[in-house]
Amino acid sequence: MVHPTLAQRLSARGRAATVTPLAATAAIAGVLILLAPFRAAEQPLLRVGVLLGIAGAVQLLHGLRLADAAALRRTLAGGAITILMALAVVNAPYLAGTAIVVVLGGSFVIDAIGYVSVARRAAPGRERWLALAAAAGDLIVAAFLLATQHLSVTWLVTGACGLRALGIAWHIAVSPARTPKDAVRTVIDDLGIADRPEAVALEAEVTADEHARAPSDRRWVTAFVLTLFAIHIARMQADGSLLGFIAPAVAVVGDMLLAMLVVLMIVVPAVVSFRASTRWLERRAWHWSLAVGRLDNGWRYRLVRGWLRYRLRIAIRLREARYSTPAAIRRALATGLPLAAIVAATVPIWGMSWFFDTENWASGLWNSWAESRTDEWREAMVKAVVARGNAGSTPFLVSPAQPLDGDFAFIVIGDTGEGDASQHVLRDQLISVAAHNDVRFLVISSDVVYPNGAMIDYEAKFWLPFKGITKPVYAIPGNHDWYDGLDAFVATFLDADSARTAMHARADAELRVTSTTSERIEALIDEAARLRREYDVPTGYQRAPFFELQTDRFALVAIDTGIVKRIDPAQWAWLESALGRAAGKLTMAVVGHPFYAGGYDMTIDNEAFARLKRLLVSHHVALMMAGDTHDLEYYLESPSNAAPAHYVVNGGGGAYMSFGTALAWPAEPATGTWAFYPDRAAVVDKIESRSPRWKRPAWWWTHAFGAWPFSPEWMSAAFDYNVSPFFQSFIEVRVEPSQRRLRLLPYGVHGRLHWRDLAHSAGLRPPGAASDAEVEWIVPAY
Repeated sequence: MVHPTLAQRLSARGRAATVTPLAATAAIAGVLILLAPFRAAEQPLLRVGVLLGIAGAVQLLHGLRLADAAALRRTLAGGAITILMALAVVNAPYLAGTAIVVVLGGSFVIDAIGYVSVARRAAPGRERWLALAAAAGDLIVAAFLLATQHLSVTWLVTGACGLRALGIAWHIAVSPARTPKDAVRTVIDDLGIADRPEAVALEAEVTADEHARAPSDRRWVTAFVLTLFAIHIARMQADGSLLGFIAPAVAVVGDMLLAMLVVLMIVVPAVVSFRASTRWLERRAWHWSLAVGRLDNGWRYRLVRGWLRYRLRIAIRLREARYSTPAAIRRALATGLPLAAIVAATVPIWGMSWFFDTENWASGLWNSWAESRTDEWREAMVKAVVARGNAGSTPFLVSPAQPLDGDFAFIVIGDTGEGDASQHVLRDQLISVAAHNDVRFLVISSDVVYPNGAMIDYEAKFWLPFKGITKPVYAIPGNHDWYDGLDAFVATFLDADSARTAMHARADAELRVTSTTSERIEALIDEAARLRREYDVPTGYQRAPFFELQTDRFALVAIDTGIVKRIDPAQWAWLESALGRAAGKLTMAVVGHPFYAGGYDMTIDNEAFARLKRLLVSHHVALMMAGDTHDLEYYLESPSNAAPAHYVVNGGGGAYMSFGTALAWPAEPATGTWAFYPDRAAVVDKIESRSPRWKRPAWWWTHAFGAWPFSPEWMSAAFDYNVSPFFQSFIEVRVEPSQRRLRLLPYGVHGRLHWRDLAHSAGLRPPGAASDAEVEWIVPAY
């Protein structure tokens, strides 16, 4: 006996062989999801969510091709659930606690209910058993998620999403569908008038019109794509590099994806639902029209005939989209791109949004590209600079021109580079404090330039805001600075020879498959030198994206933790050596990421980051200061087996504010002694006074329910208005070896911060200090 192949069996049920790529796409997405946690990532669930979204889009496209109406509704509902799950996973870092597990578990339960409904309607046999098997699988996954939510959320979510994508692939492989040639044939069949010549003739006429319109539709879509690209390339200011041109292209692709999602998830279901509910009226109109014919050519006949023609046109478009993936994409773009253009034009007024602002999607792409390569790039840079020599035994030591004998001060400011009012509002205070005679230098602790660290953004977001600073400026990069391979940062803050060596080494590490050519390297170095002359801001003293400063009684180590909060072996070796040179001194570390933030311990579930903290603590580093989180926070940790250590989040230097700290401070913070700025009352007052009425429901949800299942930090981005009052800050660090201590003086936009400005734990304010007393934290040498 000759057994039929799977393709033959599927074709026998009316299934098209062209559906196979959809199943393969979903299967590949599932496999990549399961492999995602094995690759270094700042937020591994971000790529899991993106891959699950691809699987959901495939599920929606396949659903449009199903012949059975009930199967169509079920698959579209399943695709919508998958897309919503993907959005939840993408935003997993901002979900409240284990809400991500609860949301996913609930999604599987809802999906299972849908399959049970299908099984109840299906006749006994294969279709019913397949539906019941799918429902059982959903319930098993949901039960497992809810029962084991205390385990690693990353692994649980990854496993559930991978199984979801593989289940979609299996469902596509066994679901019957029709071919594109069925699209036109079945339109009037559904109305029961396929035997009427007038109906057949009108169908043929409308079909011919649609074919004639196709080139115009393609030109329409092309014009919108080009217009959106022009908008994005103008706003993102392409600089001629690969990054400069790909980033706007990624934003346009994001616009196209949003357009298709809106159409497939909202417009198409709404149209299909409306058509189904008015199908009886359409049938009656057809029968009246066919009965009257052209004998009655009055306004009623013309009106009804025009409406039927419109319905027929929509039906043909839907049928074509249902049975042809290219047609579905083309129709979705033609309908959705105008909506995407409106979103692209108006998203700046909504507030900070990583989801709707597709220009930020490009940053996500560069983040995904750079996060797994950062350590390798940095190590190659460091080894190349060391091999070049000419720096003695301590190649990464910096020494300001002014002597550091006795007591002195310096400034640390983090996350500066947005180039808008939130950065410039702090400028007068920064320049004023930096002009003090005892201030010797300034350190930027993270994210010099947003969004992608490109050289084209440095003039407006670094050189201009820092014009007037005459003391040396050092910096360690944040994650955004790494998105262009650190080229612009290196050209700006490293000396020319080290910058040239470092950039060549990174390009070699990429096997020269990069836009960082020799010509571009020289152009970047020349541009940094030109801007340094024009704005007279002293930079270019470092030999790496990390450095050390040593005096006879004080040591400062500045550590680049890249994107995923870890350092490479070469930097680790330098750090151990630098800490050895700091033995017996009052030592401070500036770190790219904070060990405590938002009231939580950020080393949990991150062994590499915890190892770095243990190294610093074991060498008696008294103060660890970091940016990355956009506010001001203070923690005092007093372990039983070590000297007390002070931790400061200093990331309020100009970027949008992280209001999540103030709005969702935990009932039991990670340390017993703490403070943060701005406090909840100030944040709430600004949001309530500045929020327009259309944002009030979102604010009520955030204020009353903590934005559950999302976090207040996620929602607060919608309320970060770039108007006064501003809560940006920086810190003056006063090094006082004469008193064997450091003094930390925090500044806001109006000068020194006062205790009334901060939320803080009981007992942190010095005894007898009034609420209007200026804040200062003392870090003694132990």
